[in-house]
Amino acid sequence: MSSSTIALRRRAADYGATAISYIAALVVLAPLVAILSYLLMKGATSSNLAFFTEIPKPVGEAGGGMANAIGGSLLILGIASAIGIPVGVGTGVYLAEIARSGIGRGIRFLTDVLNGVPSIVIGLAAYSLVVIRQKHFSAISGGIALGAMMIPTIARATEEMLKLVPLSVREAALGLGIPQWRTTLSITLRSALPGIITGIMLAFSRVAGETAPLLFTAFGNAFWNWDPRQPTAALPLQIFVYAISPFEDWHRKAWAGALVLVAIIMVSVFAVRWVASRGTFKGTS
Repeated sequence: MSSSTIALRRRAADYGATAISYIAALVVLAPLVAILSYLLMKGATSSNLAFFTEIPKPVGEAGGGMANAIGGSLLILGIASAIGIPVGVGTGVYLAEIARSGIGRGIRFLTDVLNGVPSIVIGLAAYSLVVIRQKHFSAISGGIALGAMMIPTIARATEEMLKLVPLSVREAALGLGIPQWRTTLSITLRSALPGIITGIMLAFSRVAGETAPLLFTAFGNAFWNWDPRQPTAALPLQIFVYAISPFEDWHRKAWAGALVLVAIIMVSVFAVRWVASRGTFKGTS
């Protein structure tokens, strides 16, 4: 076989593999673009200023909005992040830097199991362990449920990213007399921070739209509430209530709420990445 024929076959294989890659990317993006386009079309036409400034109207009365649900979601997600991010990152650091025995394998197995537990089961567990003891629903119990769901994703992402940091980096720091804890915090974690943040945002995006755990914990509220110890409205809950109602006006508001929920997730992901890329990441490059 001549060299020209071999070169032709290689170029054909290269073009074919590239075309398959493009097709695969389009197949993945097409449903996402279709969903976002339909959501934008339905949600944008149903939202107005009152939607962002007013609380829901009584049943059967037109108008109102989801301002209290938007604020409630931010409150619950803030509590969940305050619980899930430190515990998840700490667990990942322990698994990657410290655990070298059967305890590490056991924790790793349990995080994988927890990652596959249905959200409604976690909601029931939070109801039994928190709500029943408090004797009332609250934003705190909702944040605990969502925070527990964030932990396994963040822990596994942190562990895998830390394992990608070359061992020579750790050895160089230790050789300079830097303590192990300082090496982990200042060098290893900073080197793996882009991947860790990706895992955190994946976990945040997953729990932001969860409804089942909040049905058993936050429960919902038709009015404003900033007390984390009281029942609190949330966008997923309000969308669920409006979507199953017989009122067309509530159906439109459900679409607007879904659009706002997706926008909160996208803005959060973009903001975290932008801040990180302009600050911490530049110091580690």
